[in-house]
Amino acid sequence: MLQALQYSISDIQDEVSALVARGLVNRQQPMYTLCQHFKYREWQEVERVLESHDYLLRDQVSDLMPCERWAND
Repeated sequence: MLQALQYSISDIQDEVSALVARGLVNRQQPMYTLCQHFKYREWQEVERVLESHDYLLRDQVSDLMPCERWAND
C-alpha cells in the first residue's frame, strides 16, 4: 500500500532553502523548476501545498525563502 505524502509549507521552505544553499537552485528561477528535485508523486503534493498557500508556479523561488538577517546591517 502506498503511503500518502504530507508536506507542510514550512517543510517545503526548508527544502528550498537547502537547495539554494547547495547551489542547486537559483533564487530568481521560477518555482516550477523545483520539480526537478522531487519525485513525481512528491511534486504533486508540493504543487498542491504551494497552490493552497496562493503561490504560483511562475513565482520566484525567493518568494519561499525566509527573510534573511545580515550581521552588518
